[in-house]
Amino acid sequence: MATLLHIDSSVFPASASASRAVAETFRKAWEEQHPEGTVIYRDLAANPVPHLTADAHTAGFADPAAHTPGQAAAFAGRLELIEEFERADALLIGAPMYNFTIPSTLKAWLDNVALMGRTAGENPSAKGTPVTVIASRGGSYAPGTPREGYEYVQNYLRAVLVDFLGLDLDFIVPELTMAAQNPAMAELIPLFESSRERAHQDAAIRAKSLAERLAA
Repeated sequence: MATLLHIDSSVFPASASASRAVAETFRKAWEEQHPEGTVIYRDLAANPVPHLTADAHTAGFADPAAHTPGQAAAFAGRLELIEEFERADALLIGAPMYNFTIPSTLKAWLDNVALMGRTAGENPSAKGTPVTVIASRGGSYAPGTPREGYEYVQNYLRAVLVDFLGLDLDFIVPELTMAAQNPAMAELIPLFESSRERAHQDAAIRAKSLAERLAA
């Protein structure tokens, strides 16, 4: 049966987080198609992975037999994340926009998983694995909007996930999520609600489509 690796990074619970709520819709639809499948879940806000250290970085390019005790200990944790990533048949990543980019906890996970010569580079080990990113944001950074130039979530993740790791990337973007909380955005509430509904629909459709494709 297929294995889904589900990564959440929002600091808020699902009741207050668009990325978590939409990812939950995706996961439920996935599990309906794969009731006996495996879901590996990491909540990076509740249990952050270590940020990349000098030992963890240099160990990735050194002969394991020559690792110092510090390198060996640091790389063991990194290797666990890499192998978990490689075992997945599909990935689901919740990536809310914080200050124009992804949460630092998600960046730390990516730094640990991306290893040149293994998961990254010319022949990445997880090449072609489908990844769905729920890229929620409080405003809108779509092409043609005033803040288009501040969109560093999709641009960055496309570079890392596609160009570096070789994954098959699909974005679902719930936007204007602050409209209901910010009085200055009150007139945008209908657009927010429309975006939220479309995101949940897209998540369910994407999950079912992927599950059917992997089961074929």
